[in-house]
Amino acid sequence: MSTPRNGTRRWSAVHKWSSLAATLWLLLLCLTGLPLIFHEEIEAALDTHPGLPALAPDAPRATLDQIVAAALAANPGARMDSLGLMPDKPAVLATTQGEDAQGEAASQRQVYALQDGKPVSLPPPRSDGVMEGVRRLHTDMYAGLTGTLFLGAMGLLLAVAMVSGIALYGPFMRKLPFGSIRRQRGARIQWLDLHNFLGIATAAWLLVIALTGIINSLHDPLAALWRKHDLAAMVDRASQAGQTPAARLTSVDAAVETVRRAAPDMKVAAIFFPGSLFSSPRHYAIFLRGNTPVTSRLLKPALVDAETGALTAMEDMPWHIRTLFLSQPLHFGDYGGLPLKLIWAALDLVAIVVLASGLVLWRRKHGKDRIAPQA
Repeated sequence: MSTPRNGTRRWSAVHKWSSLAATLWLLLLCLTGLPLIFHEEIEAALDTHPGLPALAPDAPRATLDQIVAAALAANPGARMDSLGLMPDKPAVLATTQGEDAQGEAASQRQVYALQDGKPVSLPPPRSDGVMEGVRRLHTDMYAGLTGTLFLGAMGLLLAVAMVSGIALYGPFMRKLPFGSIRRQRGARIQWLDLHNFLGIATAAWLLVIALTGIINSLHDPLAALWRKHDLAAMVDRASQAGQTPAARLTSVDAAVETVRRAAPDMKVAAIFFPGSLFSSPRHYAIFLRGNTPVTSRLLKPALVDAETGALTAMEDMPWHIRTLFLSQPLHFGDYGGLPLKLIWAALDLVAIVVLASGLVLWRRKHGKDRIAPQA
């Protein structure tokens, strides 16, 4: 028959081993996560490029059709693949697909200013910069999908450690006031009380970080599944029997305007041309995003017949993809401006103390008599 004491021992074992297995990796994630919370501010400080002037709402601007014409003129023989409207700059990233000097398929990317439709030399995202290195350490440890899934497993162990710690905290603190630090009992007891207090005080936040980290680690597999199944099914539903690939493309601006009328509270994020990875041989695939800090992370795909300009489909993404998109800003706290980032940074520092104090407690306890279970 199970007794409360046996239950506490089991929770204690779960807490100890789940914590020990993940602590070093979680310390790496906390240390690299701290600068990533402020990645926008850090990258802006490191960027010496003058950038582009902001456009007034009523200022004249180049049309998307003009940018398409400029991109195709700069790459004779190529076909348009996509247009990406840059959210933080008045510019469009145009991607074309063609061939290199050896006849191999190759893509060309060029940024065009919305002000006049001319190419601009914005620096491409650096793959060897400091922040990119920090991001790779945090997301996959330079080990690709294997590293990402491994870190996701460490997030699962963190969730297990937090749940078991919460289960232990009640029995352990039954006779003590909340937040007690018993300074008269020696250094190890003080470390234990500090570990327990900071752990329970940040338990909800740590669980959110663990769960969103697990979800984020599944980004690539979930995105591939969505593209293979949901997007393909959407294209099949929108296509009619016997339809042929688009022979002549209608105006991109007209297609965008059609979609905007159908979803006036959303903004265009990207446009994929017929034959691209995210579209069909006959459709423009236009991806919309919300216009608030939170909904801007959610995308809604629409399909427009590239010959007739008619809107043929517009659907919300499935719940698991929406959860994925929402978990990304929640993980780093970068949807509420600088105040929320400062709160996230403070909680991250507390989490580092919780993890470090757990290691200190384990080292001091190793080989010695047990004391009260740790929460």
